[in-house]
Amino acid sequence: MSEMKYSEALAELETIVSEIENDTPDPDELMLKVKRAAELIQFCRKRLLNSETEINKVLNKLTGMVDEDEK
Repeated sequence: MSEMKYSEALAELETIVSEIENDTPDPDELMLKVKRAAELIQFCRKRLLNSETEINKVLNKLTGMVDEDEK
């Protein structure tokens, strides 16, 4: 099975939040939804941090290239 994409996780999270806000789930269902939402939030947070790290690496390489051109 392929890894979930950020946009898929965010869409599922939005669906869960909407269901919790608009429905009155029973306590067991609510617990499952909250657990799943926590997993999705953790996944999204990790994905954003990894993206930030990768973007910073690329920017640092570009900055290094510019600095070398100026020498």
